[in-house]
Amino acid sequence: MEGDRAGRDRQRLPRHDALPRRRGGTSLGGAALLISLAATRAGLRAGPVCVLGDDLAHLPEAADFAALDWSAASRLTGPTPSFGLTYDVTGELLAVTADYGVAEKLTDHVLAHLARSADGTYHVCCRRPLGVRAVLAELTRQRADFSLDFYLPSAAPLIREALPWLAEASTVFVNAAEYQALRGLVDPAHLREVVITDGPRTARVLESGRAVAEARPPTRAARDVTGAGDTLAGTYRAQRAQGSTAQQALARAVFAAAEHVTAPPLPIPAPRRA
Repeated sequence: MEGDRAGRDRQRLPRHDALPRRRGGTSLGGAALLISLAATRAGLRAGPVCVLGDDLAHLPEAADFAALDWSAASRLTGPTPSFGLTYDVTGELLAVTADYGVAEKLTDHVLAHLARSADGTYHVCCRRPLGVRAVLAELTRQRADFSLDFYLPSAAPLIREALPWLAEASTVFVNAAEYQALRGLVDPAHLREVVITDGPRTARVLESGRAVAEARPPTRAARDVTGAGDTLAGTYRAQRAQGSTAQQALARAVFAAAEHVTAPPLPIPAPRRA
């Protein structure tokens, strides 16, 4: 299973009495890492197809990530991608800034990996700077098992880019706002499976446009909402791969996501001393 990149997330939140005590900071993130962690914790060994810069080249040796399969990670000279995330007082994402660093070479790395490894189950995180068209076309050509998701700030244009291959995906993950953009471009009845999340509200699974499962996340006081969707996607895919029904997988996935938002953010591990 693969995501797109590992990186640093810099979070900024306005001061407000309703917010948790933690007011932003720098933490370890990236969809590739978080999805792989969630899938591994759910019982399916996974790893990111990603690029790591000099500053995080030591990440595969860190104890917290030793269970991941790092065989498809590439260490390159330059900075690891970093992202600035700004949220409003309700936890909704307002703005994103990005420094892609070595991820500018991500598409070439992913395509080279796919040329060497035809087998496998993949999850494609449709985010810049990944060449979504090239990657989805190659996965479809290989008849690989893949799912995909989007990231709200760039979802509309990337859904359009992914449109020719959406019907080939095992699962499409979207939040409620992304689902509106999705169904404006394609009839959900033409998609195998769509998982729709809506923050603390009920999540749903559609199969060929028909509702087959729903689950409401347990109530939690969120410390940090970053990575909740990645955790849900990784958990859901792992559960489905191990034979769970859509209802079983969704219930476990929303629980895992709810637990994730209450946990401290992942710290950036220090390099090991020689």
